[in-house]
Order: sequence, then structure tokens, then C-alpha cells
Amino acid sequence: MLQSNKGFFLLELLLSLSIIFMISLYFIPLWINLKEQSKKLEIENKLRQIVYEQLQAKIMDDQLPQNYRINENGVEFYVYWREASGLMEVCVRVENHPPYPVTKEICGLLE
Repeated sequence: MLQSNKGFFLLELLLSLSIIFMISLYFIPLWINLKEQSKKLEIENKLRQIVYEQLQAKIMDDQLPQNYRINENGVEFYVYWREASGLMEVCVRVENHPPYPVTKEICGLLE
């Protein structure tokens, strides 16, 4: 019974493998882009978290603000304070990290 197929199994196998290959050609770039966007969102969320933690710490204890760097998961965040229109402002910046080829900065005012 199997001898009368005459190559039908091989043709079916090649067809299914080519379909899987075509589908993967479509989905792999989408997956890579999704991973990159996920890393960007993770960094932006961490920037916001550091800003709010700094503002909360400044409100709790009224010490002089300090500039420093935080290295977390291979990403270096630079925290610095500046005066903006009479109010103190904390800014957190990440520079030249692969999802961000340029500087990404988030600031928050201390009111």
C-alpha cells in the first residue's frame, strides 16, 4: 500500500516545510521589533520610577540633592538636579543605549 504513493509523501513534506519557512519569514521581524519596543518601554518605565523615587526621597528628607549614576541591568542612568524657574527639578537620562541611539531624558519638578 505504501509503495503506490510514488513520492507523494516527499512532495507533501517539502510543501509543508516551505509554508512554515514563509510564515517564519513574516513573523521573525515582527518578533524582533516587538522585543526592541519592549526594551524601550522597560527603560522608559525605569526612568519614570527613578524620577518619582528621587522626588519622594527629597520630600521626605530635605537634604541637598546629589548627582549620581545608577547601573541597572547593563543600562546606566544618570540622575541630576537642576533649578528650573525657581523650582528644583530632577532629571534622569540614559545615553547611547542600543534601543536609544540618542539621549532619552525624563524630568520631574519638586513642588
